[in-house]
Amino acid sequence: MPLRTTHIDRIRDGSFDTLIIGGGINGAVTAASLAGRGANVALVDRGDFASFTSQASSNLVWGGFKYLENYELWLVFKLCQSRNRLMRAYRANIKQIGFYAALDQKGPYKPWFAALGALSYWFVGQFGTKAPRLLSRDKIETEEPAINTKSVAGGIEYRDGILIDNDARFVFSFVRSAIEAGAAAANYVELVSAERHGDRWVARLRDVDTNEEFQTSARTIVNAAGPFVDETNRSWGLTTNHRIVYSKGIHLVVPRLTTRYHSKVLAFYDDTERLFYVIPMGRRSVIGTTDTRVDTPFTEVDEDDIEFLLSQINARMDLDAPLTKDDIIARRTGVRPLVVTTTGSDQTDVDWTKLSRKHAVETDHRQRVVTIFGGKLTDCLNVGEEVAAEIEELGIPLEKDLHNWYGEPAEVTKEEFFRQARLMKLDRLRSKPEVEPLSDRLWRRYGRRAFAMLDAIREEPAMAEDIIGSADYIRVELYEAARSEMVTKLEDFMRRRSKIDLVVSDADIAHSAGLREVAEILFGPDEADRRLAEYFGGPDEVPEVVNAGPGPTQAARSAGDFLISPR
Repeated sequence: MPLRTTHIDRIRDGSFDTLIIGGGINGAVTAASLAGRGANVALVDRGDFASFTSQASSNLVWGGFKYLENYELWLVFKLCQSRNRLMRAYRANIKQIGFYAALDQKGPYKPWFAALGALSYWFVGQFGTKAPRLLSRDKIETEEPAINTKSVAGGIEYRDGILIDNDARFVFSFVRSAIEAGAAAANYVELVSAERHGDRWVARLRDVDTNEEFQTSARTIVNAAGPFVDETNRSWGLTTNHRIVYSKGIHLVVPRLTTRYHSKVLAFYDDTERLFYVIPMGRRSVIGTTDTRVDTPFTEVDEDDIEFLLSQINARMDLDAPLTKDDIIARRTGVRPLVVTTTGSDQTDVDWTKLSRKHAVETDHRQRVVTIFGGKLTDCLNVGEEVAAEIEELGIPLEKDLHNWYGEPAEVTKEEFFRQARLMKLDRLRSKPEVEPLSDRLWRRYGRRAFAMLDAIREEPAMAEDIIGSADYIRVELYEAARSEMVTKLEDFMRRRSKIDLVVSDADIAHSAGLREVAEILFGPDEADRRLAEYFGGPDEVPEVVNAGPGPTQAARSAGDFLISPR
């Protein structure tokens, strides 16, 4: 992990303009925004980047259609603006997708009324997507036969965006942008304490992986601790005008429920008249989400959650066989940190069912702390810009915002990459007919870094081979992850830099001989056993087929040497 070690060395005894606590979407986008405008920034998270709330979203980039119910027009307008900007800036990573809503005869809204709402949503969103449609029952039966239309009155289709890969990987793209702009960033670095000394904060930090403690200092702090912002502020003796309440949501990943090439999000009202979705994820479908008030940010998927979602989906879709627990490939759970105003008391009995995913940015000018409450992935660019404005108000000079701290490389760079991929016949030789072309996948995930991957494949064609069955990750991607993605534990790669843990069953992973090669590429032969044992829960739990699996060949190691060298 040379990159992580390098960045910890920079943070240790360092002096920064801003220290950011929390590496979820709020912290990552703040680091990218500030570093991209010339600030000297350090970013730390006590877990992996995006390892809590930011890895448990629906992977949707949407303007909040359902917030129209509460007439939050200004919030919807801002979210749609951010959605439109994200879709323009990340054309390979975020695609427009239809939300196909089937409305029951006894549902809360008639199809014509929902269509008016969809039209208003399109208008508020400044026509950033294709126009909505009103759907008859017959049209739904024809276009999406997987929907049970027995009690359906009609429906609507409106459009929003979806992340092609996963939310946690998108968060890491902002961490990487911050690093490229000069920021120091490290995962698994815990804040032990922080105290104000003169005009600076002095923070005591701990490397969770090695247990080493060290300190750093900064003129300002950004509290981007997500669900933990309140307790973090309390530890510093700060009081705020906002606080967080928690709503638990879960998703179940199951085999694809709709036609493989039919990419739409199916939307239904459940028995409690709340929306839930069937979201495409490659060869899988994601069902969710629930909405349950909880008093702690630590949640798990329980049997009631599973039974509720399975019963709802089985009642609304014509499946060859009803879904059961045996069909579940992965379970996701997380809390939404919802913003409320404080009244000076600890009372928490707010009407959380009507709370939206808005954010609030609050600054303590005396202590020079900026706190980010709530928010969602769609709103990330607004968060980055608002926090930058607050940091400027605290006296940290920033360069003019040219809006070049986010987004994909220029079109001319993309054209050159695809020209090279075409000349080496990459897609013809290595792509599978049932999935996207390999060149599309490499460009989307790595941008400019994909050029070096083409060089590695030219030198050793085995670098373009899949390592774990149907996971759609090739050997060269592992070397790139080892070099530049700060993978500290095997779970970081399997769950967050990739979505393998979400789309490949535990049984298939446990029977993958290629997993040893994954571990050896990421951590080296001497460290692979420890990381495999950590991933499976102990050395005796590592499956025999994984223990016996081959490591990387010498040819593959030679081709990957230039990728994993420290930078």
